[in-house]
Amino acid sequence: MHTILGYKGAIGQAVLRDLQSRNLKHRLVSRSANAKIPLEVKADLRYAKETEIAIKGSDFVYLCIGLPYNHKVWEKEWPIIMNNVIDACIRYEAKLIFLDNIYMYSHNLPIPFDEKTLQQPKSKKGKVRKRISDIFVDAYSNRGLNGLIARSADFYGKGAKNSVFYLSFLDRILDGKRPQLLSVGNVKHTFANVDDNARAMVELALCECCFGQVWHLPVGPLITMNEVLELINDVLNTNFETSVMPNSLKKILPYFIPNLREPLEMQYQFEAKYEMNFNKFKKQFPNFKITPYKEGIRETINWFIQAKANPKPLRK
Repeated sequence: MHTILGYKGAIGQAVLRDLQSRNLKHRLVSRSANAKIPLEVKADLRYAKETEIAIKGSDFVYLCIGLPYNHKVWEKEWPIIMNNVIDACIRYEAKLIFLDNIYMYSHNLPIPFDEKTLQQPKSKKGKVRKRISDIFVDAYSNRGLNGLIARSADFYGKGAKNSVFYLSFLDRILDGKRPQLLSVGNVKHTFANVDDNARAMVELALCECCFGQVWHLPVGPLITMNEVLELINDVLNTNFETSVMPNSLKKILPYFIPNLREPLEMQYQFEAKYEMNFNKFKKQFPNFKITPYKEGIRETINWFIQAKANPKPLRK
């Protein structure tokens, strides 16, 4: 049994698609699931008992949840959720695959950076990610957890509403508005496709030798946000140009729009070349195919056009 915690998010949905393509038995868990539907389990992972019920009987557990993009929420809730999930997986001998991000790596990173890169986060959210990553590593090193960490770069793709691709570009363009960036658009960056992430996570899960380790998930080649916009314009046959928020506004607006402080904290990732190395994964899975940006962006655009036309979520 493959159990997806947080299956309604973009990565959770992608993992579901991959499990279905492999005809693997699965269970879907979310805080808003409909308990009357056989595959769905309603559980709030902040509560140990509900977490145990969701995980009992699982062979593999994919921790794919997303919390509100607020460091105070992360500081309060992530450690509780992580400990509850780990405890339940240890109790029921389930293998845990944790979808992590790369916020624990800080400024002035080596190019490229890999799993051995020193973790010295300066951001509030980065410190939370390091904390829960440390909890996870301690659990598989000292407590008997059979788990692995699958670390993703900034991702884009079907359903990825919180991605910079969507928030800065696609959402605005599909509404006829000019795209806007918080930082200049000519800095090279690596991105991951949600479906590539999902396939990679399932491959890692099915490979016993991959547990007890940290893995960087596959990314596409370096690309700038300006180049991303060119690909979007090509698909939509548009000619949008990027606007960049002036530094003066970035200093003033957070006082009036507090939620803007959260993405601004992470803008260092887009102000200097940011390249994630996944050679370790490539060595383990040499035949893994990465979705080209042009193909992935076309699929992303088609998904969101359909979603805007039919806002009600499709039941799997």
